[in-house]
Amino acid sequence: MLSRVAPWLASRRDDPDPAGISVRTLDGQDTAALTSLAQQDPVTNVFILAHLRATGTAAPTAGGAGVLGVFDNGVLSGACWAGANLVPVQLDPALAPLVAGAANSSGRRYASAFGPAEAVLALHAELAQLGHRAHEVRADQPLMVIAERPRVQPHPGLAQGNLADFDRILPACAAMFEEEVGYSPYLGGREFYSRRVEGLIRQGHSLVHLNEAHEVVFKAELGAVTADVTQVQGVWMNPRYRGQGLSSGYMSAVVERAQKIAPVTSLYVNGFNTKARSTYERVGFRQVGTFATVLF
Repeated sequence: MLSRVAPWLASRRDDPDPAGISVRTLDGQDTAALTSLAQQDPVTNVFILAHLRATGTAAPTAGGAGVLGVFDNGVLSGACWAGANLVPVQLDPALAPLVAGAANSSGRRYASAFGPAEAVLALHAELAQLGHRAHEVRADQPLMVIAERPRVQPHPGLAQGNLADFDRILPACAAMFEEEVGYSPYLGGREFYSRRVEGLIRQGHSLVHLNEAHEVVFKAELGAVTADVTQVQGVWMNPRYRGQGLSSGYMSAVVERAQKIAPVTSLYVNGFNTKARSTYERVGFRQVGTFATVLF
């Protein structure tokens, strides 16, 4: 496809169907095609596969989030989730101008773009020209997986989060978010973020250890879940317990619980976070790709 798209990229002609390539928002009739596309790499595309598993459709959500599909002579060849965030799905970086243009025309303001590094960085370059200014670009985020038993003894204290402890878990989640992105998750309203945390608890995807004083010591979430892959997100250790060598045991416990749901456990981590990477490698994670995240 690149050979067919490259001449158009060079000339940027105002052609609604350059070289047979078109982009549109997917609908319910595209569900099977999107699923097949994403299944080409179920680890990288766990976000969209989890969405399809939960909703059963490629059609836009009630809130207006949808999937932009790129078609090559009528065949779906790439896609990009466009909701609060942009998440490319098997998207050739050469097609970023088409997708960025469609994303921009919606009038949405995106909080971030994340996914395979080449596609995300290509989208960022195009969006920057359209006025979407990033305040941080994390271009090197190793995508890691483990499909075997963890190498470290799991910490016995980790358990599923309980709604009775919601008022303790929510502040820990908010503290993790603020440490990770530099601003409060409540800026857009406390209710939306609270519902997200509550939903993870109800699904059994919130993993937490509370000490005898009911204080959160460690927590993580299974943020995206399919029958094949889970993606661990929101890993956080209470600052009072850091530096004590506890992280690998907790992460082993996370993997142990995740593998009861799906055989492969994945995560992505900032390349500069050498301590976290060492912990994950100690547990048995290995790198299989590179993600990038652009924070707008």
